[in-house]
Amino acid sequence: MIRTATDTDIPALMRIRAAVQENRLNDPSRVPASAYQEFLAVSRIWLFEDETGIHGFAAADPRDGSIWALFIDPAAEGRGIGKALLPYALDDLRTGGWTQAHLSTGPGTRADTFYRRQGWEPAGMTEGGEQGFVRAL
Repeated sequence: MIRTATDTDIPALMRIRAAVQENRLNDPSRVPASAYQEFLAVSRIWLFEDETGIHGFAAADPRDGSIWALFIDPAAEGRGIGKALLPYALDDLRTGGWTQAHLSTGPGTRADTFYRRQGWEPAGMTEGGEQGFVRAL
C-alpha cells in the first residue's frame, strides 16, 4: 500500500535511507529527523508499506522541482517499489506547477541505471560530481 508519511514514520524512513549503501547521505547526521519534519511541513513523503512494515519512500520538493528522495530498503529491492512510488512524487511536482523534474545521483550507481530506465535524460554533472537528470512532466 502507498500512503503519505507522518512524523511517526520518520525513524523507519531514516533506517531505510541509512541502509542504502550507494547513498552519499546514508549517515543519519547528514539528514536528521528534523530535516524530515521540515520537509513534511512543505510537501509529502510517499511510502510503501505492507503487513511487514515500510519498505521504501519517495518525495518531491515543490520549491525547486526536484526529487528530494527515492529510497528502497535493500531487503525489498526488485519488487517494483521504486517504480510504484516515483509517479506519486512526480505528480506532486505537476500539481505544484512544474513542467520538468530534476535530480542528481552518483554516476554508475543502481539509481543512475534506474532513472535512465524510467525515461530520465542525463543533464550533465553537478559541481559535487553527481550525474544530473531531467524529465518532462
